[in-house]
Amino acid sequence: MDKESLAFHETMETHEILNLKTVCLLKSKLMQGLCFDNDLKALMEKDVQQSIAAINELKAFYKGARTNYLQ
Repeated sequence: MDKESLAFHETMETHEILNLKTVCLLKSKLMQGLCFDNDLKALMEKDVQQSIAAINELKAFYKGARTNYLQ
């Protein structure tokens, strides 16, 4: 088996984690506009930056994702 590709369950788990991080990013970004506490805003901005970094890291795994049974 090719070591560069992910197994089917790893592809599915990567997809689920990517979805979770995307939702977290959107929620933190939207809540920043509703928040008036500067400390909390700074914490949410840190979460946004960490989520962006995690999403970019997870996108690299999709190069090895298996989407077809015959691959």
